Amino acid sequence: MNLTANWSYPTAIRFGAGRISEIADACAVAGIKRPLLVTDRGLAGMEITTRTLDLLEAAGLGRAMFSDVDPNPNEKNAEAGVKAYRDGGHDGVVAFGGGSGLDLGKLVAFQAGQTRPMWDFEDIGDWWTRADADAIAPIVAVPTTAGTGSEVGRASVITNSETQEKKIIFHPKFLPTVVICDPELTVGMPGFITAGTGLDAFAHCVEAYCSPHYHPMSQGMALEGMRLVKEYLPRAYADGTDIEARAHMMSAAIMGATAFQKGLGAIHALSHPIGAIYHTHHGTTNAVCMPAVLQFNKPEIETRMDQAAAYLGISGGFDGFCTFVDDLNASMGIPTRLSELGVENADVDRLVADALKDPSTGGNPVKMTEENTRALLMQIL
Repeated sequence: MNLTANWSYPTAIRFGAGRISEIADACAVAGIKRPLLVTDRGLAGMEITTRTLDLLEAAGLGRAMFSDVDPNPNEKNAEAGVKAYRDGGHDGVVAFGGGSGLDLGKLVAFQAGQTRPMWDFEDIGDWWTRADADAIAPIVAVPTTAGTGSEVGRASVITNSETQEKKIIFHPKFLPTVVICDPELTVGMPGFITAGTGLDAFAHCVEAYCSPHYHPMSQGMALEGMRLVKEYLPRAYADGTDIEARAHMMSAAIMGATAFQKGLGAIHALSHPIGAIYHTHHGTTNAVCMPAVLQFNKPEIETRMDQAAAYLGISGGFDGFCTFVDDLNASMGIPTRLSELGVENADVDRLVADALKDPSTGGNPVKMTEENTRALLMQIL
């Protein structure tokens, strides 16, 4: 099978091995002549990053880079990135990396032309209309992991370092103009990152599929995304150089992020505050939370998951699906409790309160209350 394609859903996606070579043309399509490449500290010195900067420089686009980005990016990273963008006289962003680099890069492109503070654009009601849409810079996104799907998202998740809360900053023009999905860029991911990011994509698909909201397109995408993870994440984890598996996992990440327009749920409602306060890896936290959340939601999702299990070739319906999730986690060394991620002496009251405030709560099939959310969290701790 030829795993190369050009897609325009949900935006223009150049998909296939070696397509990072088209980075300069992607910038031209987006109207970017002086890009700032935004990535995280870990990627800044890696060969895939320097090669991308070489391609930009060879095309006369410079090699400017900002990499002061934390694993859970915050408003301080954003302020520094905006300053670098303005000081450098840039006219667009190449957001490069995993979820942190992509989210921060998109936010820099958004915030550099605004006069209001970033928190004024939180994803609440119609707050996004406060932004000067004409001042938002174009974005080219280049994912180097297969997990968050931020490359096709209309928002960035940013931690407020003062309140230790994850906030979603939203605007339709966060959606990158061009995305380059090159599975060769993911080959160097270590196993634990392959697992954590891949299970993040799986969580997006599972929660979107289970969400009670109506969105048939997302429903179908979530189901097929689950299948791709089931088939190809074990292969990518076992052999990082398996380009076919890496490519299908990049597709699954895109599909999960597109599907969750339908909604997320308790997995993310819990993992957002846990990550904000205890700095755990987002995808790994989702994986730890998933088994308990599936049981929590069983009264509302059992029939639906019976159907999913049949499509995925898993025997035993809902219970068989849950066993599959347990086995998949175990095969990649995912802990069964948050304490194994370093979440000790947890502030349960704070976590429950923050989970109930999280936007993902509204998409959970079972209504989350203070009582049942506390009981759910105690299982996972």
